[in-house]
Amino acid sequence: MNTSLPGATLRPILFVDRDGTLIEEPEDFQIDRYEKLRFVEGVIPAMLRLRDAGYEFVIVSNQDGLGSEAYPQQSFDGPHGLMMQVFASQGIAFREVLIDRSRPADNVPTRKPGIGLVLPYLQDRGIDWSRSAMVGDRETDIAFARNLGIRGFRLRNGRFDGGEWDWAGIAHALAVQSRVAKVERNTRETRVRVQVDLDRAAEPTVSTGIGFFDHMLEQVGKHGGFALDLQCDGDLHIDEHHTVEDSALALGQALREALGDKRGIGRYGFTLPMDESLASAALDFSGRPYFVFAGSFARERVGEMPTELVPHFFRSLCEGAGLNLNLKVDGDNDHHKVEACFKAVARALRQAIRREGSELPSTKGVL
Repeated sequence: MNTSLPGATLRPILFVDRDGTLIEEPEDFQIDRYEKLRFVEGVIPAMLRLRDAGYEFVIVSNQDGLGSEAYPQQSFDGPHGLMMQVFASQGIAFREVLIDRSRPADNVPTRKPGIGLVLPYLQDRGIDWSRSAMVGDRETDIAFARNLGIRGFRLRNGRFDGGEWDWAGIAHALAVQSRVAKVERNTRETRVRVQVDLDRAAEPTVSTGIGFFDHMLEQVGKHGGFALDLQCDGDLHIDEHHTVEDSALALGQALREALGDKRGIGRYGFTLPMDESLASAALDFSGRPYFVFAGSFARERVGEMPTELVPHFFRSLCEGAGLNLNLKVDGDNDHHKVEACFKAVARALRQAIRREGSELPSTKGVL
């Protein structure tokens, strides 16, 4: 829907109806007295969870004839102000409150399901539209979501047919985002396709034309604890360099995209022995790629893979993933040393990508 600024962290918006969604709607459809103010069950804990998942909230409400003799402004302001005060006291802030005062017969573009009230948001390049959503209790709210091109949740409240969701279910659906990515990288030297699912363990599927490299990439998926499918068709008739490098870049990009804003991740490191070898991998999904390698190999190749490409693989992975990695290996057997490197990094990845909550593990407010 829009083009984001390079390097910017996008924030999703939850557009919410007011009456019947945040607060219960009375028989006469006007919350014009304090005694009519009642909150919808589960709304506050759900919105706190969504706030912690990075959502901002915008109220979009049709208030038929607000300001008229039949619905005086002062009758609306008191209960509405109390509602806002209660939400604020619980740590829930609204980016904006957008009210349309028209009646259905007026047929104005600012009345839901029209999106006239939110047109300025379409120009906001800081919004993550792929995660943004609308919650309401009427079909007009769902039509509003469709018109805006976002996901719509119709709340089940007993007043109107068609609602299938409660607030707890909505919070779970939006806060627990699937961490899946698919990357295709095509150049004159290679064609690479990578798919990862960071929240699902599965047997890795890898094919690069370099048997030992395939085995090492399988260690990344297996010991990293995530589903990995990597296919590379490279110019092996020249040498192995482009295949190893581009596979690493594509895998790194897939990891970065699947992690999204990195909320809740562990973020950091691992040490792993393999027979006489010992590899230590300390990594950080800082967004600042940097690689340090301490170790050496006596053999020119292990299987069909040149050992000089081992540190180059991890350097390229760091570039693609925005990863800071310090990798050290000691030992006598080069096969064991290379495999220990891949397993140690994989185990460090397992720790770093594991969800531990919903907080962003950074004092900067961005990773």
